[in-house]
Amino acid sequence: MDTDHAARQDRWPALGWEQRPWRSTVARDLLSRSQRDEMSQPYRAAVPPAVADLDVRLPRSTAAAAEEASVLVRDFDAEVGADIAPFAAILLRSESASSSQIENLTSGARQIALAELGEDARRNATEVVGNVHAMQAAVAMSERVDAASVLAMHHALMETTEQQIAGRWRTEQVWIGGSGFSPHRAAFVPPHPERVPAAIDDLVAFCRRDDVPALQHAAVAHAQFETIHPFVDGNGRTGRALIHALLRHRALTRTVTVPVSAGLLVDVRRYFDALTAYREGDLAPIVDAMAQASADAVVNGRQLVADLREVRAGWADRTRARTDATVWPLMDLVLRQPVLGTALVQRELGVSHTNAMKAIGRLVEVGALSQVGGRRRSILWQSAQVLSALDAFAARAGRRSVGL
Repeated sequence: MDTDHAARQDRWPALGWEQRPWRSTVARDLLSRSQRDEMSQPYRAAVPPAVADLDVRLPRSTAAAAEEASVLVRDFDAEVGADIAPFAAILLRSESASSSQIENLTSGARQIALAELGEDARRNATEVVGNVHAMQAAVAMSERVDAASVLAMHHALMETTEQQIAGRWRTEQVWIGGSGFSPHRAAFVPPHPERVPAAIDDLVAFCRRDDVPALQHAAVAHAQFETIHPFVDGNGRTGRALIHALLRHRALTRTVTVPVSAGLLVDVRRYFDALTAYREGDLAPIVDAMAQASADAVVNGRQLVADLREVRAGWADRTRARTDATVWPLMDLVLRQPVLGTALVQRELGVSHTNAMKAIGRLVEVGALSQVGGRRRSILWQSAQVLSALDAFAARAGRRSVGL
């Protein structure tokens, strides 16, 4: 076998392309002559290669970076998972918010907490809560990563805002960039909808493998998912939920959702460029991006956990109560849900309204909670310290590079 042929075999296959006829739904008299001419021509749609049985071969430096990041993720999961405080739930919400921010869905910690209570109707906050549900579904169903679980993640994500497409493979052509009239000038045109089911079946077969290191496995599966783009909307957020399903499935994480999307936010342009490189047959950039994002996520996640531990310790130092008093588990609930009402406290802690009010009162006395009004004229309490820590986490991730 000659060297050039061997190199071609070692390379991940690039996308294929096919021509498809375009049938415009836009009235012809609304289009210019050039637009009508363009739309009378076929467009090019991607044909993703089958990946189920392909070898994942990476440069030595990329494989080493992924392994180093995997150690950081595993250690962080073990360290935080052993803590009695509810950091797993906090990190999952933070990851969901960061994943949404990549799609330009930005919302503050207070708005997200209010939306979880049904007290904030702003669309961005509602969509972030949908992403929380998608992440929860991804973790809950990580034992079986299959087409049904992917549909369930998408349904959890979209059921509140786009119920008509929630949990359904697309049946229409979608595209990224270009005009809203046709895919002819798009930056990327995913596969024709008739190719989606078979492409997902192939991806699921790839996801079931155990011969690829976990972080590399998740990175490649994510890139293939984004290339297939199987839904009308919500592909990015569902694809990043799939990352966590695979990390949990492969036992790289066991208790914690490491906020990888917060790491991707550090350089969104790099992330999108890596997806483009993947489609051209280069695996290394998406694995490098995932490794760096994971390392950045651990640093940022550790800072968030440290900030919240400090906040809770301050409350505990100022609180005088019996060891079995409701105020102690309430502290952990406030970390997880920094805006709450008595009904939530009663339900989560299994206490009466009177005991819930007593515990809330104790946290008000030590400065942990303050009273605020809800949209529905309900009485709520919030922790400014927890909300500030969550917003600081988001600010550290930031958006340093504008994505597509």
